[in-house]
Amino acid sequence: MGTLILAVTSLFLYSVGTALQALSFRGRVHTNIAVTSLIGTLALIGHGLLLWQTLHHDGGFDFGFFQSSVLISWLIVALLLLLNIRKPVQNLSLGAYPLAGITILMLLAKPESSQLVAADNYGMLSHVALSITAYSLFTLAAAQAVVLYFQNRQLKHNYNSLLVRNLPPLQTMESLLFEMVWAGVVLLILAIITGALFVNDLFAQNVAHKTIFSLMSLAVFVALLIGRYTKGWRGITASRWTLTGCLLLMLGFYGSKFVLELVFHRIG
Repeated sequence: MGTLILAVTSLFLYSVGTALQALSFRGRVHTNIAVTSLIGTLALIGHGLLLWQTLHHDGGFDFGFFQSSVLISWLIVALLLLLNIRKPVQNLSLGAYPLAGITILMLLAKPESSQLVAADNYGMLSHVALSITAYSLFTLAAAQAVVLYFQNRQLKHNYNSLLVRNLPPLQTMESLLFEMVWAGVVLLILAIITGALFVNDLFAQNVAHKTIFSLMSLAVFVALLIGRYTKGWRGITASRWTLTGCLLLMLGFYGSKFVLELVFHRIG
């Protein structure tokens, strides 16, 4: 199936899924979770087929800026749909689906790249897979932290807002955030370990910034978890620490990748 057809189909389904969730959030329609999940799954399939066509090349996989962005957005949606089976995270699709659509449009605008990883380089592939999965999970955690932040603020001011009425109890939201952070920390540690084992020089010029930002981010998340269990950090404090860690991680990945590939036209 053609790249353009897959892109348009995925964009259409993501748009329908976003519109349905937005109407449900505002109380305009009552949508069945099974229906919205089906739409999201169909969009994810089209997104995945598009991803395979642009990511996989003879002898390797292309992890350029736009290809990685599409992969991360695909993983975000996949993780969201999996979590939605047992957790109340369907409202996060209001951010995840448009994000996926934006990365697809970006890919169509500039599909070429030259950052290939050989298909038989299993060590590097495992490092990339762990890193991108960690980034995807922390992106979801960042979205959860933003929602939790505003939920806390509005509850403290006794607002009976649309946001408060549509969200699960605060304790449930906090518990979900820390589950995401825990899982993300484990994946990030594994990504750093595999990087140390399989990347020739983690502090080489092109990857030193990523390594440093990843370690700084890991330190922030570990501090957050320690603060959670020793000082009872929660609510707005937990949201701020989560967003700080996510910002550092995204600066290391997206910031450096953008500058190296799109400004200096170098592989990063």
